Amino acid sequence: MAEKNNQPRRGPMGGGPGIRPVEKAKNFKGTLKKLLQYLGKFKMMIGIVIICAIISTIFNIVGPKILGNITTEIYAGVMQMIAGTGGINFDEIRRIVCILLGIYIISALFSYIQSFVMVGVGQKFTYSLRKGISEKINRLPIRYFDKKTHGEVLSYITNDIDTIAQNLNQSITQLITSITTVIGILIMMISISWQMALVAVLVLPVSLVLVATVISKSQKYFKAQQEYLGHVNRTY
Repeated sequence: MAEKNNQPRRGPMGGGPGIRPVEKAKNFKGTLKKLLQYLGKFKMMIGIVIICAIISTIFNIVGPKILGNITTEIYAGVMQMIAGTGGINFDEIRRIVCILLGIYIISALFSYIQSFVMVGVGQKFTYSLRKGISEKINRLPIRYFDKKTHGEVLSYITNDIDTIAQNLNQSITQLITSITTVIGILIMMISISWQMALVAVLVLPVSLVLVATVISKSQKYFKAQQEYLGHVNRTY
């Protein structure tokens, strides 16, 4: 009987045991298409998330402009006091504060609804993925598991799906909120001063280039982290 080799297998890059080099997705478009098909089951819930995120963001953008009316009212009242022609109109300030309070309450309410629904979507999406993987694993031949470590198989079921669910919860709402915020703030800036709006528009491309550079440099480290997580529970 041949003696069993107890030496740990080395990775192809000479690193830790069984650590594979970071690779790009073999079929990114196909994977994205399958994910969108899974998300298609939750179209109505995602639609609610989008609507709530837009409404919440719009109210958050309108709030500071209304808050500026309080400053204007106080300034006008102080000038009248100096001139001896009147004083600060506290009734008007109280009315503006009530309107502002109502706006922020509505914004917080829609933000809560958006977060609550999105968490539900993420949990159901995760369950659907894990159920599909479980059914797939039960159909796989034994030789597949001979080629894979325990850590890799566990990583597909736990780490990878958790990462997808977390990114889903964050990216959808952040994307909608960011787009709505940029458009809304731009409109507000144009209504206040088109010169400031022009400066902001010119700065945006520079910011996009910097963000793209950082993402391109950090992506490989994120992939490497996922590779190492897949081998945490590996046995030799």
